[in-house]
Amino acid sequence: MVILGVDPGYAILGYGIVAAEGRQVRPIDYGVIETKAGEPFPARLERLYLGMQQLLRIYRPEHIAFEELFFYRNTTTALPVGAGRGVAMLAAQQSGVPLYEYTPMQIKLAVTGNGHADKKQVQQMVRVLLNLKEIPKPDDAADALGAAICHANTSKLAAEEFRIK
Repeated sequence: MVILGVDPGYAILGYGIVAAEGRQVRPIDYGVIETKAGEPFPARLERLYLGMQQLLRIYRPEHIAFEELFFYRNTTTALPVGAGRGVAMLAAQQSGVPLYEYTPMQIKLAVTGNGHADKKQVQQMVRVLLNLKEIPKPDDAADALGAAICHANTSKLAAEEFRIK
């Protein structure tokens, strides 16, 4: 099964594509869709939308796992990040592929075994679990791979609880 993991954002949207076969998960691709700070906001949203559409066309994922938004400190970015997440989710929804959503704590737990792991621990375990030579960069790509790994490790029965309906 091919899974697209998404770490939503509007300046940087991370993506990670993995193939899950039984208990084995292997990386296919990862990276980011970036927008320019000086660009008008609607143009940035369009870039995210078109970038998501391109990923969906190229990799044809069977499931898409989004990291749920969580704002602890910087709430001023909540609205633009939410808008970026919205256009990414719209592109995903239009593809007809089932969408799932996991909290940062669920992803940390699935990747490291500790729901309170720090970012470096998650990145290191993503590297180990996917047998990569180095930690995926930037952080957003590693986070997206974490979302994909989380979904791959969630049983089909349990995954229905996280499906966005």
